[in-house]
Amino acid sequence: MNRAVSLALLFALAVSAGCTVRPLYSDAPLGTDGTTTGAALALVLVRPVKTRDALEVRNQLIFLFNGGKAQTSSPAYELELGVVTNREVSTISQTSSVNQPTSGTVTVSSNYILLDAKTGQPVARGRRQITAQYDIPDQEFAAYRAQRDAENRAARELAELLRLTVAQDIVRHSGG
Repeated sequence: MNRAVSLALLFALAVSAGCTVRPLYSDAPLGTDGTTTGAALALVLVRPVKTRDALEVRNQLIFLFNGGKAQTSSPAYELELGVVTNREVSTISQTSSVNQPTSGTVTVSSNYILLDAKTGQPVARGRRQITAQYDIPDQEFAAYRAQRDAENRAARELAELLRLTVAQDIVRHSGG
């Protein structure tokens, strides 16, 4: 029995020796050029988009990648976004023989392609989405504003998720 436990322990050590764990946002260099994850994210150029919701995601991503600074003029990567927003009524209540929507759901989805800026070849691609709920009050402007706030909230959260995803893709691509 003692030998079986020793062999199992030796096997577990051999398997885990190939695993490496590295904090995503560590200050350790990703590759041979000494670039950190934060510095690599600052080298991502987010391409222009056409819709309001896509612009919300893009602006937040630029802020997250660059810490409030402008985008780089010499990018290592380019990020192409395709953002789609779906809105739907979640709950309907009946008041005095009228069906009145009382809550809604906004889903903001994005397909993304991370491209190598020098070659134009895709480094990574994927799809992420975020859902936000909101109440629909009786007043028309308040209902419109609640929906817009939910769209903005979902766009900000989607940008946070995309930042994490792109950081993981860059680390994977650079071999870090």
